[in-house]
Amino acid sequence: MRSDEVKTGYTRAPNRSLLRSLGVTDREMELPFIGIANAFNTIVPGHIHLRQLAEKVREGITAAGGVPFEFGVIGICDGIAMGHEGMRYSLPSRENIADSIELMAQAHRFDGLVCIGTCDKIVPGMLMAAARTDIPSIILTGGPMLSGFQDGKDLSLIEIFEGVGKVAAGTMSENALCELERCAMPGCGSCQGLYTANTMACMTEAMGMSLPGCAAIPAVDAAKLRIARETGEAILPLVNKGITPRKIITKKSLRNAIRVDMALGGSTNTVLHLMALATEAGIPLTLEDFSTLAGEIPHICYMQPSGPHSMQTLYRAGGIPAVLKRLEPYLDDSPTVSGKKILQIAKAAQIRNNEVIRPLKNPISREGGLRILSGTLAPDGAVVKSAAVPKDMWKHKGPARVFNGEDAAMKVILAKKIREGDVVIIRYEGPRGGPGMAEMLSPTSALMGLGYRKVVLITDGRFSGGTRGPCIGHVAPEAAIGGPIAFVREGDLIEVDLFKKKIDLLIPEKEIDTRKKSWKPPRRTLTGVLARYASTVEQANLGAIQR
Repeated sequence: MRSDEVKTGYTRAPNRSLLRSLGVTDREMELPFIGIANAFNTIVPGHIHLRQLAEKVREGITAAGGVPFEFGVIGICDGIAMGHEGMRYSLPSRENIADSIELMAQAHRFDGLVCIGTCDKIVPGMLMAAARTDIPSIILTGGPMLSGFQDGKDLSLIEIFEGVGKVAAGTMSENALCELERCAMPGCGSCQGLYTANTMACMTEAMGMSLPGCAAIPAVDAAKLRIARETGEAILPLVNKGITPRKIITKKSLRNAIRVDMALGGSTNTVLHLMALATEAGIPLTLEDFSTLAGEIPHICYMQPSGPHSMQTLYRAGGIPAVLKRLEPYLDDSPTVSGKKILQIAKAAQIRNNEVIRPLKNPISREGGLRILSGTLAPDGAVVKSAAVPKDMWKHKGPARVFNGEDAAMKVILAKKIREGDVVIIRYEGPRGGPGMAEMLSPTSALMGLGYRKVVLITDGRFSGGTRGPCIGHVAPEAAIGGPIAFVREGDLIEVDLFKKKIDLLIPEKEIDTRKKSWKPPRRTLTGVLARYASTVEQANLGAIQR
């Protein structure tokens, strides 16, 4: 056992003395030491209940013959950080989370890890740490929030964001928005739809790093307590058999995760996070993998925000095991932390609602819910949640409205100075230029709330998983390093074609070269975390990893 390095032999008497001060007994000195990385805090709704889940994990570890040691991990709520300077810190926190878990696991020589988290960057960071340290690990995701409710309608956070636009448009009063905000978010858990947090929980289960059924169980359901206990028990067989994350996170399992992503129509942020995870695991993965699988896998689950179904509805329909069952003809068999192979899980699953998890012959769309675009505006790629784009906007040509940053764009949008047919460009929001690749849920939701239906939004930043409509992000190269998006001028024609997977700036190449010669990127004064991040982060098409 790795933990023998801190507890075995006379030379380790000082180490053992410190362990004894924690109450570790002689018998426990002989058992595997299991670290519990817990992202509990009291500012993130998705994490406020994790202390209770951790107690069940501790019970499971102890019952199965291990010794649990719990430590804290930070977590940022993207919804609270949204729309202001705080959002720049969200994506960089992913690396901080991975680093902190690596530091604790390696310094204390844990034999195994159970990582407990829920929200957007926390679960990806935990997966990255598991792949990096490659000690037996299992992820417990905290589960989605129950739907809000008002006047006979289920609600989620997106109704609030879009309500801001409705107030600006004069179609909703501020009092009505206040009443809505009181009803939309009824308790603990990740935001209700297939936004980034829930999408990543689904990816974690689909790649085999959490127990079957874990992703869709609501945060407040007793089934989440039971699976927490089972998760604690399940880490010991992984330790005893030497089954490490890199035996589970493989090219096959990542492709399975992408297939599930396409079937669900998940968040565009999964591209960033799965690319970063692949890098940590030493697996070659490119945007072309996403593009190829998007062409093979039908979109079969019409999930919020593009469709009507919440995660609670997906849970009642059978959860991710049922989605795997539907996708069985496409899946690669691969191991999971449960000890079962993915096809075994798929075969044993039940599909309880054919409207929520549609048959392959009756999909929402013949192709997957994400598309990778490229062209003269994004030579290294861009990402769009095609599942959330109306078919009449899959092909669009319009004049550019150019903004150097989200704040400038938001002021013009709320002032109703955008016209139908415009292509809104928000740049210098990329990994380096932002820095931190801020999410653009506020402008996209404001456009929706104001009633716009023919406006395309393009950015070198990101979009929340809650975004819907023709919103294209992750444009690479970004503006800050001289990508073509930096040279777009007001009124330039932009053409987007999701059918052909193209995104083009319709000006001559010579004109781009001329503009580049006089180009000077805006300078930001950075300190601390953001300064370090901007100096080391890679482009979005490489997962915005830090080198």
